[in-house]
Amino acid sequence: MDEAERRADEARGWREAAQEALYGPGGFYRRPEGPAGHFRTSVHASPLFAAAVARLLCRVDEALGRPEGLAFVDMAAGRGELASGVLAALPPDVAARTRVYAVEVADRPAGLREGIEWLDAPPRGVRGLLFANEWLDNVPVDVAANDGNGVPCRVLVRPDGTEVLGEPVAGEEAAWLERWWPLPPEEGLRAEIGLPRDRAWAGAVASLDRGLAVAVDYAHTAGARPPFGTLTGFLEGREVAPVPDGSRDLTAHVALDACLLPGGRLLPQREALRALGVTGARPPLATASTDPAGYVRALASASEAAELTAPGGLGDFTWLLQPVGLPGLRAGRPDPRAGRPDPRAGLPDPRAGLPDPLAGLLDPPAG
Repeated sequence: MDEAERRADEARGWREAAQEALYGPGGFYRRPEGPAGHFRTSVHASPLFAAAVARLLCRVDEALGRPEGLAFVDMAAGRGELASGVLAALPPDVAARTRVYAVEVADRPAGLREGIEWLDAPPRGVRGLLFANEWLDNVPVDVAANDGNGVPCRVLVRPDGTEVLGEPVAGEEAAWLERWWPLPPEEGLRAEIGLPRDRAWAGAVASLDRGLAVAVDYAHTAGARPPFGTLTGFLEGREVAPVPDGSRDLTAHVALDACLLPGGRLLPQREALRALGVTGARPPLATASTDPAGYVRALASASEAAELTAPGGLGDFTWLLQPVGLPGLRAGRPDPRAGRPDPRAGLPDPRAGLPDPLAGLLDPPAG
């Protein structure tokens, strides 16, 4: 068997295969067209999304006491679309104090707005807002499936996308499955082992000195896990079979409740955006006669807002909001090197009258 034949027959775990296909030399996320060439995110749908994130950054700024140095960290920045939009939407006095960091494995795109720093890892010790829009779903994970005896085994994949079952899942991954995604014994049921995402998120949160970290993704929670998993591919705007050859995006929905750290909260995108002023409400019809051009602009804006908040579409994204060192927060920064904490330990209990560290961030400032 020659080298080409050997590699064609080679099967390995989905995490290893996807890591190379997405981020290795010539990988999907290093291609010049960027993610926008293959799928549409909230960032690409409307500038209203960047404006809402800018408003959230302003509220974090207020909660931090308007520090001299304020950070906006855009994780999985694509070609810098969100970073550029947020910087453009900030009030001048806030923009003057803000350093914008775009974190991405690809090279800095030509023509990116000045004032945006391009990094391959989040900066450490900053104060402000870290925002990860559709990042965690592209953190590669292994896949498990039940064998004929109901034992969860690692799913191995060949370069052409065909799969075979490997060894039983063991160790920390087996413990994660048992806690977060226990598989019933039926043959063929599948789960994505989210432990690498939990650790990636804890590391991103730990990069903040004080502020707020937000992850936005298609997600599922305990009690509503998809029985056959969600691993899929996207190519040129179409959903396609997941093949780890570098030609397409490889993505799987996120078990965000497993990523949640003490003091955090999950809520649907439609609720988060409405709290940030994106409602989708149509303008009063009367303005069509008094200000026709303004009415048309407002109508277009309402249409874009409706897309961002629509049930069954972008509105079904889940936001994970994780405060770090803000008033009312009772937990310190997570240490990604430490053992996984109980995500429910230390959560404010509304029945005990404890303060909600997020309330002030989702409510407009007084006055």
